[in-house]
Amino acid sequence: MEQYIEFSQEVTTAKQQGKPIVALESTIISHGMPYPQNVKMAKTVEDIIRKEGAIPATIAIIDGKIKIGLEEDELELLASSSEVIKVSRRDLAETIATNRIGATTVASTMICAELAGIQFFVTGGIGGVHQGVEHTMDISADLEELAQTNVTVICSGAKSILDLPKTMEYLETKGVPVIGYQTAELPAFFTRESGIKLNSTAADVHSIANICHTKNTLKLSGGIVVANPVPTEHALDKDYINNIISQAVKQAEEQGVTGKDSTPFLLKYIVEQTNGKSLETNIKLVENNAFVGAQIAVAFNKL
Repeated sequence: MEQYIEFSQEVTTAKQQGKPIVALESTIISHGMPYPQNVKMAKTVEDIIRKEGAIPATIAIIDGKIKIGLEEDELELLASSSEVIKVSRRDLAETIATNRIGATTVASTMICAELAGIQFFVTGGIGGVHQGVEHTMDISADLEELAQTNVTVICSGAKSILDLPKTMEYLETKGVPVIGYQTAELPAFFTRESGIKLNSTAADVHSIANICHTKNTLKLSGGIVVANPVPTEHALDKDYINNIISQAVKQAEEQGVTGKDSTPFLLKYIVEQTNGKSLETNIKLVENNAFVGAQIAVAFNKL
């Protein structure tokens, strides 16, 4: 495995010293935001994690290696290059074998984090069941990964462009715990409300850390979703954003955009229609997830 995994110096030191480490995906950098906002966001999120006492490990595929933690030049390459492939489970081996530059999705970041011995992973929102699934069978690989890979994902729920009730049904069928952090309702990415009640809630990070520890002790396979709502001051109005999302989905259908191209297309359309408000919300919710995720990792490390 050493021939395929390369740790940054910071992550190597953290592992040697037994410090808590938090994984970060890289698709949000290469395909989720424009340059240079993506670089600024990535650095800010890493700094938030450090400030809370954990070490960030942004993950990507470069030069035939799974990079666990990126140096500044690698981050810049990932953010500015037009040659970056969006890498999920199906693409991982091929991208490594062909020495191409790859940005990891939620699914592939989970795989790489588990290989690297990292249990906690911060992102914006997970993928899920797409609208119109009865015609397209478009279901994100993120859900299947959560069913089998032992990584806790701190996010603002599933992306609101998805069919959220069906996404929750899928996760329930696969036995994936979805724990609301200080909320009894599934957050819907850009908004704090979805109308979907959660079975599990946690009032503090210590409770979540204890659940993760107990799950490990019981040797239960699969991941955990920690659903952390976007801060109130940065949330978008539910009706306003849902109307724009409906327009975006219609545009994608008319243009025949499907598969792994659909999420970048939809998010780009939403950014344009909200005059950048959705991008600002996206950045703020990722920062907040990093803040909470780092605290969970620190609390878990003490156990």
